[in-house]
Amino acid sequence: MNLLTKLLISSIALVSLTSCVSWVAPSVESELVELQSGEYQLDENHAALIFKIQHLGLSTYVGRFNQFDAGLNFDPNNMAAATLNAVVEINSIDINNPDLAETLQEDTWFYSTKFPQAVFTSHTVTPISDSSFNFSGDLTLRGVTKPVTFKATFHGGADNWMTGKYTVGFSAVGQIKRSDFGMSSYIPIVGDEIDLEIYAEFLK
Repeated sequence: MNLLTKLLISSIALVSLTSCVSWVAPSVESELVELQSGEYQLDENHAALIFKIQHLGLSTYVGRFNQFDAGLNFDPNNMAAATLNAVVEINSIDINNPDLAETLQEDTWFYSTKFPQAVFTSHTVTPISDSSFNFSGDLTLRGVTKPVTFKATFHGGADNWMTGKYTVGFSAVGQIKRSDFGMSSYIPIVGDEIDLEIYAEFLK
């Protein structure tokens, strides 16, 4: 095979690869006003709920919940009317320590046999920027309901060729005090404030 033939084959392969990448990678619309309004459901395969808490004042202990669901309804032209509802399965906690995870299900902590779920329901949405909003509502955890605000950011939307559904990317951060929900053990050795992070895709 001479050099000209090799160059021709390489060029064809490069063009083919570029075409495939263009087909696979969606055209993402990042402007909120360009996103499609309607009802969205969480894509559980592309979602993470992470929590962080101080330990001994020396480090940050990180864990997650593996099973949760959420529904989002919004109109980009009227974000103040948007709603977000989420349910978390408490026994899906994942901290890479099975013994501690089991202890956290007991009545001193989450008491998951009596209160198996945590539920968040938004009530108001306040714009922060063109793509960021405060979702304020009620979090019910361990039988206690308290107001909580999550700062949410929309990262864009696109037609998802893998699911055949229009998809939006979304993240949010918030903070709660575990003592507000009846979990005061070992404060301040283990921190009171819990930072929450959510990363998710929603399917229309």
